[in-house]
Amino acid sequence: MYVERASRLAGAVVWSRAIAGPSVAAVLPDGCMDLLWTEGRLLVAGPDTRAYVPDGVPGGWAGVRFYPGTGPALLGVPAHELRDRRVELADLWPAARVRRLTARVDRAADPVSALEEVALERAADAEPPDPLLREVVGALDSGRPVAAVADELGVSARQLHRRSLAAFGYGPKMLARVLRLQRALALARGGVPLAETAARAGFADQAHLARDVRELAGLPARELLGLR
Repeated sequence: MYVERASRLAGAVVWSRAIAGPSVAAVLPDGCMDLLWTEGRLLVAGPDTRAYVPDGVPGGWAGVRFYPGTGPALLGVPAHELRDRRVELADLWPAARVRRLTARVDRAADPVSALEEVALERAADAEPPDPLLREVVGALDSGRPVAAVADELGVSARQLHRRSLAAFGYGPKMLARVLRLQRALALARGGVPLAETAARAGFADQAHLARDVRELAGLPARELLGLR
């Protein structure tokens, strides 16, 4: 069972997930990085370029999903170094500190809230994320072409690509694809027919939507959405 809510950390989401058996839904690319907890461990999920399937080991999980582009400033690592990876937080932060934080979340009555507090404390000590990054996300999520976004923000295409790698883990074209996929999933899950979903989400046609879903999610669109 998966449950999420808005976090007190601006733009973030906190979530919990109980895994009871080997069949686990894939985690789809969303442009985000997550701080994760499971019994006795703190980890970081880097930005994905393809569906990630958890190993299905029974247990409880909690997570803080950072708004796209904000994770690196909080975690202290460029996003591209963690692309398509799950790593121990102790690989990024001092091990003694991570042991203390892990023990604190382990003994909390509500691990989700305890993990959220860890993220809030870290955010209070970290430099704020570059405000340009939120503008990049908003512009690309509206379907604007990458070249137009660079021009509007007053940066070169090369600068935009370099800053996107550090903030999102990949270039702006890949981020645009990921955000478009998420728009399409939201529309389709809301009952919008696939052909209309493709047009409204910014795909050339339904075949284009189907190709992107298969490449990024690893499943045919109808199977992913549970459609007949």
